[in-house]
Amino acid sequence: MFRYERCFIEQHENFIKQTYRNRCVIASANGPLTLSVPIEKNEDRNAQGKTLIRDLRISDHDNWRHVHWNALVSAYNDSAFFEYYADDLRPFYEKKWRFLFDFNMEITHKLCELLNIEPNISLTSSFELTPQGDDFREVIRPKKPAIDAMFSPKSYYQVYEHKHGFLPNMSVLDLLFNEGKRGYIVFINSFRLISYIYKHSKTPIWRCLLHVSHIGVFGVYVFIRAFSYSK
Repeated sequence: MFRYERCFIEQHENFIKQTYRNRCVIASANGPLTLSVPIEKNEDRNAQGKTLIRDLRISDHDNWRHVHWNALVSAYNDSAFFEYYADDLRPFYEKKWRFLFDFNMEITHKLCELLNIEPNISLTSSFELTPQGDDFREVIRPKKPAIDAMFSPKSYYQVYEHKHGFLPNMSVLDLLFNEGKRGYIVFINSFRLISYIYKHSKTPIWRCLLHVSHIGVFGVYVFIRAFSYSK
């Protein structure tokens, strides 16, 4: 188990467009494919004219649940573990969640369970611009990814690797469907010096702060990143 004693999920930030808060990327037959959860235009805005992430509502526009599930079936039906995990994940594309934050939290908990990860998760009580502990809220953006010297994604088998080569930083679903529970080991091996930190660090790691998002590099992936750092 990685050594952060506690992780806080940010629920008081303003929603930021074009981030992984409502999207993920999967490895399809034609290469990387972005799946976005549509959101409603919210009239409940704060003084800055923004909507808090916890108040953002999911739209039922374009039958996105059906489209997303069909995309996953098309991309991963031939993978080693899709059939094994399909019944665990299909309900997320059948049930209607009202709020994006609730949907993200539920699917994050489920993915942690499937990967045998047991993080100690709490929600923030207010927004802190400069919080104590390690701040991972803005580490990964689709267009402006931050440089992380500690993280180097290790390759693993992908269904269409023979066509596109290995595609790093896909949704955690890509890792789960292709590697199953062994995905946990792939996570560990993706951190430089992680074995040294894991085996030799005797100082308890206190806390980290991050945001939750739609089954993407954030979501479960960011939990692994957070747990891997020593204070």
